[in-house]
Amino acid sequence: MSWPQLEGPLPSGLRPDLGSPEWMNKGDNAWELTAAALVAIQSVPGLVILYGSMVKKKWAVNSSFMALYAFAVVLICWVLWAHEMSFGEKMCPILGKPNFALGQKYLLERAGLGYIPYMIPTATFVFYQFAFAAITVILLGGSVLGRMNFYAWMSFVPLWLTFSYTIGAFNIWGSGLLENRIIDFSGGYVIHLSSGVAGFTAAYWVGPRLSHDRQHFPPNNIIHMLGGAGFLWVGWTGFNGGSPFAANEITSLAILNTHICTATSLFVWLSMDMLVYKKSSAIGAVQGMITGLVCITPAAGIVEPWAAGLMGAMSGSIPWYTMMVLHRKSAFFQKVDDTLGAFHTHAVAGTLGGLLSGILAKPSLLKLYYTETTRGPGLFYGLIQGRLMDSLKQMGFQILGAVFVAAWNVVVTSLICIFLSRFLNLRMDERDLEIGDDAAHGEEAYALWGDGERRPTHPHRRLTIPSMCRPC
Repeated sequence: MSWPQLEGPLPSGLRPDLGSPEWMNKGDNAWELTAAALVAIQSVPGLVILYGSMVKKKWAVNSSFMALYAFAVVLICWVLWAHEMSFGEKMCPILGKPNFALGQKYLLERAGLGYIPYMIPTATFVFYQFAFAAITVILLGGSVLGRMNFYAWMSFVPLWLTFSYTIGAFNIWGSGLLENRIIDFSGGYVIHLSSGVAGFTAAYWVGPRLSHDRQHFPPNNIIHMLGGAGFLWVGWTGFNGGSPFAANEITSLAILNTHICTATSLFVWLSMDMLVYKKSSAIGAVQGMITGLVCITPAAGIVEPWAAGLMGAMSGSIPWYTMMVLHRKSAFFQKVDDTLGAFHTHAVAGTLGGLLSGILAKPSLLKLYYTETTRGPGLFYGLIQGRLMDSLKQMGFQILGAVFVAAWNVVVTSLICIFLSRFLNLRMDERDLEIGDDAAHGEEAYALWGDGERRPTHPHRRLTIPSMCRPC
């Protein structure tokens, strides 16, 4: 394709200068920073609000604080060693070499992944990938709300980031064992399958909530819950729209597909609730929204809009069945107390999205996104184009990727929990579980009187009636 030649000098805002080298595209960099901010907003304040309002009132502070703490600590770990473990040099086939991502020379050079150079600085790439890592750990935390010892959580976050998240990112997105094999546009496996499986595994080792909490755990503020869900949905514009690392055609398609799938999934989940339970549920609508967002994530920019709608229909029905029917019938699921159902909304929906990517990925879109790739077409297009063996091979890699991520997270999360249990109680003691936030942090979410005080400043005084007013 020939491009028209520009006549005359470039506008001053587009000319290279000391702060904008020739390789950097200002539009791409501006969009990527915006996308990274949108992903960060999904966690803080998005999930902080969602978690704090979706749980019982006595756990509001603890649940929000777990999310805020994870966001902060992941950033520290990310720039000190975890980013390079995910996207740096290979130490062994499945493990990256830990290193700093702090030097000016490193952060201001051109970013790239393998053979794909981006027109943005590495600092932008580091921040965007940090936002992905942070939300993964926070999503995992949704499975252990309402009983995990906060001090155990403080230790769990850096350990899980280091020994679990970085492995998935390195092997699927970096230069690890499954490099250039898996179709995972924005983290259906790396983020959602891993957080759902790890959360479920951690919930097993931490143990359940109190019996009466588990049976009766109403949201303390449904309006705030819907607000937090709104941050999550709109923020996904940057979650999937930022993955091409450019403001291009794939970006536009990914954003549109994200919202089509999510809206469809919400509608289908809500319809299932109304058909079976005869009532529309705001909580159910949020769950359907989340499964739609998760399902489209591995396929957002490499499927057509009709396929995104189909994925939404499946993500609104299959996870609904596993959560609302299978979970209640299965003794295994009943044994593990997954507080917010992250296994269904993230592990099931993420796996579903990854497998559907292997069926619905369009070859021309794969070429636009991955440029040079060994990935085969989706099974649907393989049948049409006579490339069935390539499609079956790709489907095999999609299954292999899911098995690898799930197995790694079960083993490593278990080892981390066992290790920490030697030094800390993973679960709060029974007395503190009865109290909640006040026992864990000395704070409560809602003050009933005074300026944030939990008890009146002065003792109640008995009202004395003057003698002249007393009845004779």
